[in-house]
Amino acid sequence: MDRTIRIAAAVGVCIAAVALAAGAPPLDLTVIHAARWLSPNADRASALGSTPTECLRAATEVEQAYAIEVGRAAFRTPLTLGGQAARVGLSCDSCHENGRTNPDFFFPYVSGAPGTAARAALLSSHPAEGMDHPKPIPDLSSDKSRLKVDQDPKSAALEPFVHGLVTEEFDGAEPPTMVIRGLTAYLRALSPDACPAASRQPLRAAYYLDDARRSVKVAIAALDHQDAPAAAFLTESARSQLGLIYERYDQPQSDAARAALHAADLQLVAAAQAVRAHDPRARERLTTWLATMPAWSAVVLAEEPQSLFNVQRLG
Repeated sequence: MDRTIRIAAAVGVCIAAVALAAGAPPLDLTVIHAARWLSPNADRASALGSTPTECLRAATEVEQAYAIEVGRAAFRTPLTLGGQAARVGLSCDSCHENGRTNPDFFFPYVSGAPGTAARAALLSSHPAEGMDHPKPIPDLSSDKSRLKVDQDPKSAALEPFVHGLVTEEFDGAEPPTMVIRGLTAYLRALSPDACPAASRQPLRAAYYLDDARRSVKVAIAALDHQDAPAAAFLTESARSQLGLIYERYDQPQSDAARAALHAADLQLVAAAQAVRAHDPRARERLTTWLATMPAWSAVVLAEEPQSLFNVQRLG
């Protein structure tokens, strides 16, 4: 069977499972990508209305901070994994929410029980483990000694492992060099010692807006490092975050918010094109986007109560 067809079939199974578990309500939560790989028995209000807190150690020097921010953005966009995973919207963050784990993750032909995953031909053309060996999704912010791969920089084991995940396990295209460096810096910066007191936090539009802002800021830093490939990638990463907001504004009354998000996205499209063309105005386009963000994001936040960020609608 063609892999694209199998992807569509798998997503369809997820959609049906969610609908049946909820008693087939008129509200279609599958407009939210994360709902498409949500265990049928999951608490939807909790799983879709909150997120684990991030256990991220502060950087001790400027270049380390830059690398961590690159990796943080790459961790959250489907562009990193590429291939079939990107087509259905899966990112590293889908399984490892905020660098933690996701006990409610369930994707047919990829998961066994909820919260598990295995390498499967569904997402890669490379040899698969098959569904006889699904493993629990690890918490990447747990004790490093409990993780599969040694993260000590002296071992040099993490970089080839991450590269293999992207280009082999998920069939992703060869990413910019800085993306792999950034991902490993981000993973090494995750630590149980940096976990906040609260294990979860409400998921709001402001959460994704901040991720988009951080992606654009680090895209500007990439330009300052004379790294156009990374800057273009990071600009596209910001667009991914806007998409996660847009999909939750499903009400007719949300037209103004959707229009604001669409306009902001088009500005990022133009900025990414300018970066790729080595247009000297590319940096200005990104800084202008940041400068105008408070005005258009205010429109988005004003309409949030009627969106699918409202947990009352998710229940």
